[in-house]
Amino acid sequence: MKLTIVSVGKLKEKYLKQGIDEYVKRLGPYAKVDIIEVPDEKAPENLSEAQMVEVKQKEGERILSKISQDSYAITLEIEGKQVTSEKLAKKIDDLATYGKSKVAFVIGGSLGLSDEVLERSDYGLSFSNMTFPHQLMRLMLVEQVYRAFKIIRNEPYHK
Repeated sequence: MKLTIVSVGKLKEKYLKQGIDEYVKRLGPYAKVDIIEVPDEKAPENLSEAQMVEVKQKEGERILSKISQDSYAITLEIEGKQVTSEKLAKKIDDLATYGKSKVAFVIGGSLGLSDEVLERSDYGLSFSNMTFPHQLMRLMLVEQVYRAFKIIRNEPYHK
């Protein structure tokens, strides 16, 4: 399975990079993982609604350019479906079983995802009703994907 994580913004925090690197390494026997960072759009603090849409559209264009046509796109979004780790594992297992060997996970910028990215999404996933920094979401995502593969293979780790 080939997994791509497309995320807006550059990860600067060393401790998050180390955690992500560790889980990507652990995922090695199960899947090839590529993490693609697209630049975030610079914007002032107090944006009008039109400016927010424009920022999301520019970031969205960058995101969409990194998702291959044959990838199953899973967007991380507050309005997405909340699932257990076991259900995420089943989703990933089902995708592999039914020939979707390329999966792209998408993490938007601080303003969220553009309508165009949401339209391209095959599945909206929410980790919580709470808001998390998108940099932290990368770590949470790779950990949950690793956990999913351990569940799929009935290997110890999942508790």
